[in-house]
Amino acid sequence: MAASDATFSDAPRRADLDKCVHCGLCLNACPTYRELHVEMDSPRGRIYQMVQVSNGAPITESYMEHIDLCLACRACETACPSGVKYGRLVEAARADIVNRGPKTGSFLRTLVFEKLLPSRTLLKFAGYGMYVTQKLGLDKLGGLLPGLRAITPLAPKVEMPFFYSQVGRVFPANGERKHRVAFLSGCIANLCFARLNEATVRVLQANGCEVTIPEDQTCCGALHVHAGLRDTARKLARQNIKALADGGFEAIITNAGGCGSTLKEYDELLEDDPAAKRFSGLVKDVNEYLASIELNTKMGEVRATVTYQDSCHLAHGQKVRSAPRQLLKQIPGVTIKEMKMSDACCGSAGIYNVLHTDLSMSLLDKKMESVNATKAERIVTANPGCMLQLRAGVERQGHGQRVFHVVEMLDEAYRNANRVVSEGCV
Repeated sequence: MAASDATFSDAPRRADLDKCVHCGLCLNACPTYRELHVEMDSPRGRIYQMVQVSNGAPITESYMEHIDLCLACRACETACPSGVKYGRLVEAARADIVNRGPKTGSFLRTLVFEKLLPSRTLLKFAGYGMYVTQKLGLDKLGGLLPGLRAITPLAPKVEMPFFYSQVGRVFPANGERKHRVAFLSGCIANLCFARLNEATVRVLQANGCEVTIPEDQTCCGALHVHAGLRDTARKLARQNIKALADGGFEAIITNAGGCGSTLKEYDELLEDDPAAKRFSGLVKDVNEYLASIELNTKMGEVRATVTYQDSCHLAHGQKVRSAPRQLLKQIPGVTIKEMKMSDACCGSAGIYNVLHTDLSMSLLDKKMESVNATKAERIVTANPGCMLQLRAGVERQGHGQRVFHVVEMLDEAYRNANRVVSEGCV
């Protein structure tokens, strides 16, 4: 812990708790309440429990269970008429549990969150191991074990070569340079979404962006914040701020809705830090950014019927809803079929689908019912975690749909345009 970290408040603040007037308008927006119909598993109920703990009640196993069962999807923030910052509250409650509650699962937490995710070297070793395991088909053996059967389809596939080979490079704009941006490529995404990261760079280049992949960037800390490990998240935040904040970039781009939500809240994580505030002001989701500039519309046709699934942290956390749809509408040949409750959580929520698989799969099955009703052949979203979950949903009860990120759709359209030009020259 940095010496200054002791000054931060890592428990729900009274001013935030007092904003809740217990009206109950959040109840129907909450996935766990809709599934379980338990008041203590609603935002209102969880805030009530936080107030009791704030007033001196002990941190009990029951309290920990109710807080842990929250997906932190922040749909309640969209529904709340009082402006309650529930995401901030549940993250603070989890940090308070880590700091003052029983010490459970500390070895695994230390291994994954504090050793693996921040380390490029360890992630590479893990990626090579996963790649060999998947190449030999050994990963499928997990499906034969009752305890692993449900989570085996949720494991991400490693993509070679890793995107780490591109970190530290600067990619020139196609044609005239109109913008200069940095791209945060993530941590696990460098192993399991390498092709998505490459597509993101190509789409930015196609729109006049010079794209820098900063060498000294690291994990954004989103999973750490969600798990209550705020001191580690602060350390990662400081490293990213040092690597990017003063680089003279027009924007700092992320293609992951969950990561972006945390990156935009570094100024809350590092209170009263001017560099954190400056950094957070530069962060843009790739959809948000592309919709804000003059989009290159020289695209080839992509004949596809798609339905868009809102990433919770993009829609409810970052309040970005129209931008992805706006971009999809500009792709020739694309027909959009809106699904019911497109902003209802798919059940991914970081590692929630591994920790609470049964509830996660129940939410996913309902999501797939909405997807199937559209008869769309492609499911499009804006967050890698959602992509993994939706692919598992297609395997469970889909109709052979394929899952794409918005920038993958744009990348396909630009590549199709170049193919037409090339064929016309032959």
